[in-house]
Formats: sequence, structure tokens, C-alpha cells
Amino acid sequence: MPTPTLVRKASLLLTTTLTLAAGCQQKPGAASAPGNAAPDATPSAYLKPFESGIRSGGVKVIPIKTPKGTFNVWTKRFGTGKIKVLLLHGGPAMTHEYFECFESFFPQEGIEFYEYDQLGSYYSDQPTDDDLWRTERFVDEVEQVRQALGIDKFYVLGHSWGGILALEYALKHQDHLAGLVISNMVASIPRYDAYNKTLRAQLRPTLLDSLEKFEAVKDYHNPTYEGLVFKNYYSKHLLRLPEMPDPVARSFKHVNQHVYELMQGPNEFKTAGRLLTWDRWNDLGRITVPTLMIGGQYDTMNPKDMEEMSRRVQQGNYLLCPQGSHMSMWDDQQTYFRGLTRFLKSVDDGSFKAGTTL
Repeated sequence: MPTPTLVRKASLLLTTTLTLAAGCQQKPGAASAPGNAAPDATPSAYLKPFESGIRSGGVKVIPIKTPKGTFNVWTKRFGTGKIKVLLLHGGPAMTHEYFECFESFFPQEGIEFYEYDQLGSYYSDQPTDDDLWRTERFVDEVEQVRQALGIDKFYVLGHSWGGILALEYALKHQDHLAGLVISNMVASIPRYDAYNKTLRAQLRPTLLDSLEKFEAVKDYHNPTYEGLVFKNYYSKHLLRLPEMPDPVARSFKHVNQHVYELMQGPNEFKTAGRLLTWDRWNDLGRITVPTLMIGGQYDTMNPKDMEEMSRRVQQGNYLLCPQGSHMSMWDDQQTYFRGLTRFLKSVDDGSFKAGTTL
């Protein structure tokens, strides 16, 4: 759950190219799948047209009914397949854009998937009524999106704030899920906050003194303060790449800062929004569908908490990305997508075994 303004400003100092060794593109001649598994379907079947009338590249704008009126949200479908995955981005109020790396991995596996900007995010409507920015309303929104897309027995993958949303959706609408993926998010904000304090305590004392001076007067958006946090913390625990990939930079550029701060607070160190007391740690046992918890060794979330979560749900798997941070789908891509694909296919073909570390 990164601080959008801080990372967005810092990203301007980086070359936002995709020439990274860890970029989404695979080398020519590389195995088509992260796990060297055969695709679920032929390319022609996966690419079979699924739109009628005017074709829009899979984009579908969906009207969402809320207590404050009807608003539109943006979705985009990729391919046709038995395994269907709905991606829930973080923030709150970031965008689908940093999920664009999934486009380099899922199609070759025959996995049908959907990118989606939640209400308040850049490609969807951005109403200004603050009553809309509550977790339970977002859960209802996801269910309306599911119905409009016409999918059932699908997988929901939530990253960061999206992990909170995915977990809440599963607790209410588990009957529609084939499986659940929680990526880089613990099931308790107090636990998340405590681990961030542990990481913060590892910073040098002179740096902590400097940060506290800005925090004492709530000057969280001071460029000097933001630069210190990015250089000394986020580059180690948010995204461990020498350059910021373009989809990530665009996602931070397009964040709705107001919604983010209302729900999360000003930054990682000062959680103070509506999610401050959110805690589903003791409700994990109610999750009955096959579930994958993904943690990063260098994440802002405690990877040991993620592993424990996989034991607390009734049918859990755990995936640790040893080189990964909060955005493990970028800085430990091969581990992330190999394990994720293995999980999805194991549930689909009936070979899934609870208690497995992928």
C-alpha cells in the first residue's frame, strides 16, 4: 500500500523504460510458460473473438449502482479460457496499469483475465462523495462487476489494498469463487503497521530524526521528506528495481490521492485512514476455497504473516518470492508467475493439495 505522491514524484527521476532484465518480455525462444507447462488452449482458441457488434479490444465500461447514484467503471478482458481471473489493484485508488505485466504471462497459459479500475480510479468515474469510499461498498461493486462480466467460479487476485478487497469479497461471496489469491497483503492493518515499524527501526538514527521532524508538523508531502523515504525505504521494500517500469510509473501518476489518503492515511509510516483498524486475521478460517498467499522477502508486509495466513485458511498454499518486495510481480517475476500459474492450474485440474509451498 505505497504512498502514491512520494513514488510518483520519485519516479520522475528514473528512466521509465522496459529494458530491464526483469522486464515482462521473455527472451526469444524461451519456454512459453513460466513453469514450462503446455498452454491450456491453442492460440487460435484463446484469441477467438468474444465481442459482438463494435469490437473494443475487450474493454467494457460497466455501470455500478451505489447509494449515491450510478457510476461507470472500466474493465478489459483478455482471451478465452476455463480459468478466469479478476485482478483487483492496490491503493486504494491506484489503477490496473501496474498489472499490465500479467499480459506477458497469462495469455500463453490460456488464462482468461480481466483488468479493472475500481470506482474512484483514473479510468473509471471519480465521484467526490466521501461516503462512497468504504470497504463494504467496494465489495458490492466487485459483485456487480462479476455479474456484468458474466463470470462464475472464477478466481479473484487482490494485491495490496486489492488483497483486502479480495478477502472481504470472499467472506461474503465465496460461492462464486473457484479460488482466491492474496498478493502482498496481510489480513490485519495493525499487524501490517507493526511490521512497518519494525522495518523503520532498522533505518539509521540520524535519518529517523530527520523523518520525525517532518512528521511532527505533518509535512508528509515535503519533497525532502518524500525523497528520504523513497531513497531509504521504498527502494528496498516497495520495488527493488534499478528503473521503474513504465506501467508502474503510469499507475502512480494516475492515483487518486484524495481517496488513497482518506482510506490509508498519508504514507506507510502513518496509517491513519478508514482502514486503520481493519482486521480479518481471526476470520481466515472461514475461507474454504483453495487460496494462495504470496509474500515477498523484502515486502512491507511480513512474509511470515503471509505464510501463517496460508495455514489459517482451510485450503491454503504459500508462495515466497525470495527476491521480491511489495511489487513482487515486477521484481521477482519468474518466481511469482511460475507459482501463481501452478496454483491456478492445480485447482483447475484437481491436483491442488492444501498445505503446499509453491
